[in-house]
Amino acid sequence: MSLGRRDFMGATVGATLIGGSMFAGVVNAQVGQAPVKDETVMTLDPADWTSVRAQFKLSPEFVHISNFFLASNPKPVRDAMARHRQAFDENPYTYLEDNMFAKPEDMVWRKVCAAAAEYTGGRAEDIALTTSTTQGLAMIYNGLKLRPDQEILTTHHEWYTHDEAMRLAVVKWGGSIRRIDLYEGPEDVSVDAIVARIEAAIKPSTRILAMTWVHSGTGVRLPLKDIGALVTRLNRDRAEADQIIYVIDGVHGFGCSEAQVASLGCDFFSAGTHKWILGPHGTGLVWAREGQWAQITPTIPTIMAAEPGNAWRQQRDPQGETQAAWVSPGGFLAFENQWGVIEAFEFVKKIGRKRIADRVAELNGQLKEGLAKLPNVHLHTPRSAEFSAGIVCCDVKGWTPKDVVAKLKAQKIIASATPYRHSTVRFSAGIINTPEDIEKTLKVMRTFA
Repeated sequence: MSLGRRDFMGATVGATLIGGSMFAGVVNAQVGQAPVKDETVMTLDPADWTSVRAQFKLSPEFVHISNFFLASNPKPVRDAMARHRQAFDENPYTYLEDNMFAKPEDMVWRKVCAAAAEYTGGRAEDIALTTSTTQGLAMIYNGLKLRPDQEILTTHHEWYTHDEAMRLAVVKWGGSIRRIDLYEGPEDVSVDAIVARIEAAIKPSTRILAMTWVHSGTGVRLPLKDIGALVTRLNRDRAEADQIIYVIDGVHGFGCSEAQVASLGCDFFSAGTHKWILGPHGTGLVWAREGQWAQITPTIPTIMAAEPGNAWRQQRDPQGETQAAWVSPGGFLAFENQWGVIEAFEFVKKIGRKRIADRVAELNGQLKEGLAKLPNVHLHTPRSAEFSAGIVCCDVKGWTPKDVVAKLKAQKIIASATPYRHSTVRFSAGIINTPEDIEKTLKVMRTFA
């Protein structure tokens, strides 16, 4: 007999997740069995980029070269969302009850965590589910306690929401934020130079080191593993209460870089899955190194773990250390989107993370080489694939970024202007693009005199 929601929340059910084998391409037999008709597209052939592009409903009228922003979903993801949405429309109570609150082995959020863990190279029980990178970063910084004498060390290159999450945490807990420059321009970017600047800036009072994998204002990709090795070395001489906690905003490397998150040497990693992972909008995750969730105080009540609900019912505090599931925000979400993340991970898995990373490097490399030849264009993104990923930023002499983007759009090419203090023209080629798309873009860029 299935346990109802109240029975489940009142039962002594552990929060341990079931392993990666449980999601295996589809969810349990009760989850959206009836297929939902979508448009007919060619069968996916991961080895054929034309076949890959055909899985998306992107308008063929435009060259879409702002792929860092919000994903167009491939057909398997659209089908999964439609299947779940149809089931919710037909029987909302039972569909949610059976797949969220009944048997632990049938809880679809666990299968999402298992799919994410396989991709990150970590464990399912170390994944918290979120709606975005921003929400994940807020939960990390809001959940880590700073003493008044401790600081967050970060950079001047951070995006607003990352920087603001830190500021709000300091307002709450006390402590301070200190920001440094890691480079002046692409010519300054190297492993040794970046690591040396960070090491020189770290003080005994530095409690959190906050970095971004790929800077969306310049396209620079940081050597996260090398920074992680530095943190590990410095922590050997620190007391436990003063250990440096290494936090990453990883969204612009997650899905377009080959490295697995668990290999990067960080403590916490936040990323949306609605960008390079090509997942449904309003989805994301936080991965934490084993044992690190114990340092977090949850911010939003969860419905993905039994112990907090049991403790409330029994009028006591939750027992044991914080777990990832305790941090996953509760409330009734767009479950058809969250659950559709399984198919997004399956889609990128079929193509292959190395194949995707190589394609992104190839196309953006073609773009950078073409832009570098233009005398009135200044690249902010390193030409080396080692220090860049899927974002290319530049200035055009005599033109504002806004006007460049407008002219490109008039020629059916979708680029963007970065909303930083110093705005730049920003391109981002992904697996939906072709070398011909890059040439069309460069052809227009050559017209800027």
